[in-house]
Amino acid sequence: MPQEQTLSLIKPSSVSANQIGGIINKFEKGGLKVVAMKMLRLTENQARDFYDVHRGKPFFDELISFMTTGPILAQVLEGENAIQKNRDIMGSTNPAEAAPGTVRAEFAHSMTENAVHGSDAPETAETEIAFFFEKKDIYSNI
Repeated sequence: MPQEQTLSLIKPSSVSANQIGGIINKFEKGGLKVVAMKMLRLTENQARDFYDVHRGKPFFDELISFMTTGPILAQVLEGENAIQKNRDIMGSTNPAEAAPGTVRAEFAHSMTENAVHGSDAPETAETEIAFFFEKKDIYSNI
């Protein structure tokens, strides 16, 4: 399997609930390495730009509102098959359907407040990582 990078966001509800360490621990125990990280608070425009793929969907405004309620933790995770591995560790978008032991089963509150975001494909990962990080800020062996 090839080494990959993926974007991971820890959402405002998990940041404010002091769940950052527990969530990162799941990623690291799952074989992913944190190669970049920063905490920031998205502006409404940044959130709208980042989630533009969902514009026009019924949940879009609620998602934007939620993502601007407090700081998020953006990180780049790296490892073999990192995109799929991250998605497996996160669990189903709906926490009620997430497998036991996944991030969303343990830390999420609802579909919107589902603790984390992760890239869904190599092209998406590249775009999403570039949204938050410059290449010089990523400490990778790839």
